[in-house]
Amino acid sequence: MLRIASLGECMIELSESAGPNDRAAGGYGAMQRTFGGDSLNTAVYLARSLPKGAGEVHYVTALGDDPFSAEMLAAWQAEKLKTDLVARLPGKLPGLYIIRTDAAGERTFHYWRSAAAARDLLQAEAAPRLAAALAGFDLIYLSGITLGILDADSRERLYGLLARLRQGGSRIAFDTNYRPRLWQDRAEAQEAVRRTLSLADLALPTHEDEVALFDDASPEATAERLHGLGVREVIVKCGGTPCLISLEGKQSRVAGETVAHPVDTTAAGDSFNGGYLATRLNGADPEESARAGHRLAARVIQTKGAIIPA
Repeated sequence: MLRIASLGECMIELSESAGPNDRAAGGYGAMQRTFGGDSLNTAVYLARSLPKGAGEVHYVTALGDDPFSAEMLAAWQAEKLKTDLVARLPGKLPGLYIIRTDAAGERTFHYWRSAAAARDLLQAEAAPRLAAALAGFDLIYLSGITLGILDADSRERLYGLLARLRQGGSRIAFDTNYRPRLWQDRAEAQEAVRRTLSLADLALPTHEDEVALFDDASPEATAERLHGLGVREVIVKCGGTPCLISLEGKQSRVAGETVAHPVDTTAAGDSFNGGYLATRLNGADPEESARAGHRLAARVIQTKGAIIPA
């Protein structure tokens, strides 16, 4: 049975029911509360997509000892995620964000995460225990958001952890998922992403992020740069156009399914990653795995919310 771990942050999500016209008139309406996070989304879709009995997916993060953290744990366990590597930190809370929608339906996000429990996931006293617990795992997945929430010392411990796990036979999968607000400046993000990619076996970046972070002129340029850092298997997601697969000197494009009227594009890339990784780990070739990722993402964007009903 495969053992897979996804490392990152999940936050409390509040979504306003009031629209811009309501707010202008002084009406703010109710808030709907759920939770979300890129690494959690990928973990859920990966776990759902694996054949029964083929593997187990662990979510690795830190939460508080509050009732919202307890609700998160219960929801993840209902998704069959393993939560034994979730740290519970007394007195801490999860991060929080609020979604607002404008008159055109575009969503904006406002975050409160500076003291979130997940930022302490790799503090000095916790890192050795996590390294021992993850030894022997088949796949470790993380993203640029995982990097961005950590302080500089914790990121150094993360690089060491990934290096030891890789030396022990674990494969590392990484999605750049660049969010400028998490970084002091672009140079800091570039250095962290480069160091993580130098430890990765498989990368699942989105070309839009690579343009913003590295000024890549094309998906092919992204693939070439990542191969130069030592990444063997590269899948560059390109929004509504075919993704690029680059492996062992060969490149191919795989188109997604046409969705005439997307409802909510939240977690499109996260769900693609989950579908791709599950199919690839089950022995399929990259093209078949990309088609599985596209099929899943097409279903996800036809339903509101990051995690659609199972």
